[in-house]
Amino acid sequence: MESKLNGRVLIVGVGGLGVPAAWALARAGVRRLTLMDPDPVELSNLARQVIYRTADVGRPKVEAAADRLAAEFPGLEIDRLAVELDAANASGFIGAHDFTIDGTDNPRTKFSINDAAIGAMRPFGYGGVIGMTGQAMTVIPGRSACLRCLFEEPPGEAEIASCREAGIIGPVAGVIGEVQAAEAIRVLAGAAPRLAGRILTYDASAAAARMRIADVAARRGCACGAWSAAGREALPIRNQ
Repeated sequence: MESKLNGRVLIVGVGGLGVPAAWALARAGVRRLTLMDPDPVELSNLARQVIYRTADVGRPKVEAAADRLAAEFPGLEIDRLAVELDAANASGFIGAHDFTIDGTDNPRTKFSINDAAIGAMRPFGYGGVIGMTGQAMTVIPGRSACLRCLFEEPPGEAEIASCREAGIIGPVAGVIGEVQAAEAIRVLAGAAPRLAGRILTYDASAAAARMRIADVAARRGCACGAWSAAGREALPIRNQ
């Protein structure tokens, strides 16, 4: 498989989602990663972002994570971007990669990823975690529903604040990060992603964790263009 996994994956956010996604990609044989995160490692990160150590506190996350990955996976090529992705720079960064993983906890950044990926015609994996629940969906521009097919606009500040108060459970984020990585691997290998036009929900609140997958219809008039492609066979995506 290694010979097929020669695309470059951008991971936006090297935290609860991005760390397990990066590890899973490297373990599977993906050889080129870009880690993007403006934040330093904080003491509170250590409990759920297990790639970091006490000695990493205060270091840029992209540096600490890249050093650990490089030590574990020799030959892994890692670019380190200690900057924030926003509407101004998203198109350039996402357009330069074959797949983007949304590992952020900021809804507005998630929409910036979505819009830039649509504009650049690059696939990406959405991921989100609130408390004991996580979700993942793969977006193939022009061919499957995007984030704005689900929600036309980002949530308001009050809703964002409420979500932050709910917190993130580390193992739930780990599951979603692994799912996002698996989707990226399928796309790089030229296989059809399982979550294009579908959203996976993982609920760990019950005694036995539940995972379900539901179809997501493309919204008529959405800029992603997937509605006009409804009915096509999907979705083998091959590297260009």
